[in-house]
Amino acid sequence: MNGEAGVRAARSRALAVLRLRGRALAVALLPAAVAVVLLAGVPTGHLTGTGWDLARWTLTPLAALVLLTAAGVALVVARARPAMSPTVAITEEAAPDLYRMVRDLADRLAVPVPSAIALTPDCDSWLEDRTHPAHGGPPPAAEHGGAAGGGRHRHRRAAAAPVLVIGSPFLWWMRVGELRAVLAPVVAGTGPSAHPDIAAARRFVRGLDAAVAVTSEHRRGPVFRTVFAGVGWVARALLRGCRVHAAEMERGVAAAAAERAQAVDYGLRIVAQEQVGLAYAGWDRLLTRVALPAWRMGRWPSRLNAGVVAALTELSRRDRLAEGFASRLGERPACDLLEEPGTVDEATSLLAARLFHGGPAGRGPDWSPVHWGDYPEEVVDRKWRTDAARLHRVLDTLGIRSGSGVQSPGPDGPTLSRVLDHLTDPRPDAHADPRPDSDPGPRTQRPPHASPPAGGGGGTGEEREADPAPTPTPTPTPAPVAGAGPDDDEDLVGTTPRSAALAARISAEVAREGAAATARAASAASGPAAPVPAVAGTPTAQALQTLPADPASLWDDRALPLLPLQPPRTGRELLADHITAMVCCAAMDTMGATPGLDWLDGPALLVGGVRVTDLPAQVMTLIEDGDPTALRLWLARQGIRPEKPVRLV
Repeated sequence: MNGEAGVRAARSRALAVLRLRGRALAVALLPAAVAVVLLAGVPTGHLTGTGWDLARWTLTPLAALVLLTAAGVALVVARARPAMSPTVAITEEAAPDLYRMVRDLADRLAVPVPSAIALTPDCDSWLEDRTHPAHGGPPPAAEHGGAAGGGRHRHRRAAAAPVLVIGSPFLWWMRVGELRAVLAPVVAGTGPSAHPDIAAARRFVRGLDAAVAVTSEHRRGPVFRTVFAGVGWVARALLRGCRVHAAEMERGVAAAAAERAQAVDYGLRIVAQEQVGLAYAGWDRLLTRVALPAWRMGRWPSRLNAGVVAALTELSRRDRLAEGFASRLGERPACDLLEEPGTVDEATSLLAARLFHGGPAGRGPDWSPVHWGDYPEEVVDRKWRTDAARLHRVLDTLGIRSGSGVQSPGPDGPTLSRVLDHLTDPRPDAHADPRPDSDPGPRTQRPPHASPPAGGGGGTGEEREADPAPTPTPTPTPAPVAGAGPDDDEDLVGTTPRSAALAARISAEVAREGAAATARAASAASGPAAPVPAVAGTPTAQALQTLPADPASLWDDRALPLLPLQPPRTGRELLADHITAMVCCAAMDTMGATPGLDWLDGPALLVGGVRVTDLPAQVMTLIEDGDPTALRLWLARQGIRPEKPVRLV
């Protein structure tokens, strides 16, 4: 489909949508028109008689009811705020070179210039219409510094043009020429978007979609819910009727834009598309492996986009498919088109945390930024010690004492041996205390996990358990956990009873902590939100327009995270993470290992400056088989002493 054919196909589909709107209006006006004819027959002496009178008295109220219903539907469709993507708006003062590049690109394509530019923390770019009054409309020409060109006619055309939304990872990873080639087909879409029929059809479809969203809310009284249910039914019926035409219209617009953009940097665009896929892979890996652990700890990395460059550079060193991509780093990066890339990176990083994790809108005591240089100490170390502390708290609730078994002669405290001994599957040939008459005594005091014991005395032989199997072990079948489903039970199949019970308790503890954090975030959101961090006193900080504090002003954030990265972790994954954290804490406290950051895999344990990679297999063997032999041998090779207490948070 060439460009002209695409425009014609899009216009024909737009006219089909408008015809559907016209038919709906005709159906609403038809009873009123018939009622007017019947009423006009009375003074003229026509249409008289009992039958006509009955028809008038019946049809007139019905026509009035239909008109009122149609007016209500039209009012909801007109006033409903269409969906708006959460973005960080960039003014021309914050990125004059970027605006200049987009303006030159639009001139080469002979299409209207986008009214504004915004960034989104995602690997995609698109045009978004924000001309609805609820969106405040595009900024005037004075705020753009003439970005849309001079002249009254050109200002009106630019004011009606959509906003160009650019994925922020593209600016940091791509070079200037690659970004221009990628944006060419997107900017070319402003041409078909300016057609009156296509613009009217899009406004109608967006209005219907917004009306459906408004009528789906359940925060109103029963009377309003009943009324809005009828309005929602009408809006859904109209959407179903124009769904196919609207989809084909957008395909025609995309085909026309792609055809028009072929004249601009076509060869470079082929190379740039490879960078799009690579940037997407690096961004996804960075969010799920690196950013997500920090978000869960109440810290948000303030340079996510810069981290993409580091992650993809690391990928180019490891993957032969990515060889040669690092050589591009000598060219001018697209982020140089911004006046202050660090300020923009910080704003988009905070927005990414809000969208993908559901964090607060601004800084707070439990939500603060972290730089990449401080990530190992402030995130990795704290994460491991927090997980280890949670693991020992759960063991306390299960009544598991420290130092059970002949292989754990160390003092009472948070030791790795306590975890290994508890998860060891009890068998007839397992090591047991040779004194069957020993009595562990009443358990009236928990181990002092807040701080390691000062001296070496703590656990005695009488305080150890005589039989590691029946006494400390809870019921093999874990208690029901709030929010747990059949998938959680299936996930624990193949593990030992002790592992399953411990995993269930840890899942419950994590769920309780998550619910408490959500409640705190909700209470914080009800008050005045802190502004998005910016460099005070700089022109970019004043020009950089971020999301306002009022969550209902632009986009609905009442169901955060809007785009969760991963499903909730299963019980098996949580248990493996907590055991791994305990091993890492023991390694740091007993043999001088250090926390580290791997750009592709997230938190890493460094032993002698080398990343440890073979620990997960040993942990899974302990969970699934209840056999700590492989893990104990691994600890011995590394010089880690599991009987020594570790420092917790």
